[in-house]
Amino acid sequence: MVERTSGSHNKGGSRKMGKRNTICAGIDTGKHKLDVALDGNSEQLQVDHTVEGHQVLVEWLKCRKVKRVGIEASGGYEQAVVAELRRKRFVVVLFQPKQVRAYGTFHLLLAKNDKIDAKLIAMCTAAVRTIHSAPDPRLQPFADHLTMIDQITEDIARLKNRLESCRDTRIQGVWKAQIALLAKSKRAEFKALLAAIRTHSDLAARLDLIYCGLPTAAAVLIRMPEIGTITRERASALSGLAPYDDDSGKRSGARHIKGGRERLRWALYNAALPASSRWNPQIRALYGRLIAAGKPHKCALVACARKLLVTINAVVARGIPWEPEMPQLAKLTT
Repeated sequence: MVERTSGSHNKGGSRKMGKRNTICAGIDTGKHKLDVALDGNSEQLQVDHTVEGHQVLVEWLKCRKVKRVGIEASGGYEQAVVAELRRKRFVVVLFQPKQVRAYGTFHLLLAKNDKIDAKLIAMCTAAVRTIHSAPDPRLQPFADHLTMIDQITEDIARLKNRLESCRDTRIQGVWKAQIALLAKSKRAEFKALLAAIRTHSDLAARLDLIYCGLPTAAAVLIRMPEIGTITRERASALSGLAPYDDDSGKRSGARHIKGGRERLRWALYNAALPASSRWNPQIRALYGRLIAAGKPHKCALVACARKLLVTINAVVARGIPWEPEMPQLAKLTT
C-alpha cells in the first residue's frame, strides 16, 4: 500500500527546494509503515515496511533527486531500509531519538504524529553539517551476534542473583543447570563469532592489534568501527568515557561521563579492572596515581578505561602491536 500527499513548496519557509544543492528527506520508521517527507516541500509518502515498499521508496526518492536521507533509530526496525538506501548510494544520516526531539524543542515544534515526525527528521537532516562515512556493512551481523552473547551474559548474571537468594535446594539445582547451559552456549557462540571475523583478513589483523583480551577486542572492533581513524577525543566521546564539565558562574561542578555506546563502554570498563591491577603497567601506574590523589575507585577505573581505549586507538592507527614499553606510543596517548 502506498499513500502520497502532494502540495506546493513551502513559500514561507527559510529553505527552498530549488535553492538547495542537496535535497534531503526524512523517514519516520514504524514496524509496518514508513512515512517519508522532504525538507522544504509539503509532498509526503507512506509505504509498507517491506522489500516491495523499499523499492517504491527508492524510486520516489530518485525521482525527486534526493541525495541525503535522515532516519531515526527505532529499535532495529530501521536497519533493513538503511541497508537498502545505502546499497542504492544514498547518503544516510542515522539519528538518535533524543537528537530529533531536541531539534523539535528548539524550533518549538511540539506536535507529534508520524507525518510530522518525518518532516522534523527531514529538517534535522538538512541541518547536519558533518556527514560521517557509513559503517562497514560486514560488521552489522557481527554486532547482532555480539549483542546476543552480551544478553546471554546478562541472563547468567540474573540467574546467579536468583541463586544467591534461593534457599530451596531443588530450585538451586534448576538455576545451576541453566547457568551451566548458558555458559556453554556463550562459549560456543563467542568461538563462532571469532571464527566468522577471522574469515576477513583485514578484520582479523585489526582484531589482533587490539591487545586487551579477545572479548574486549571483539567489542571494540565491532562496536567502534572507527577505531584507528579518529582522534583520542572522538574515541572517548563515542564510547561514552569522555568527562564533561558541569560549571556555571562561580560553581565548579564535578565532571561526569555521559552518552556514547553503552555496551562498548561496559566492555572497556570491565577490561579496565584487570588492566589496572595486573597486566598493563601504564594503566596500573595511572590507577595508582589517581587513587593516591584521592579519586574514588570507580572514577579511577573510568579514567583507566578511557586510557585503554586511547592506547588501542593509537596502536590500530600505527598498525604496530602493543608492547608494555613503547615511548613513542605513550606520547600519542597522553
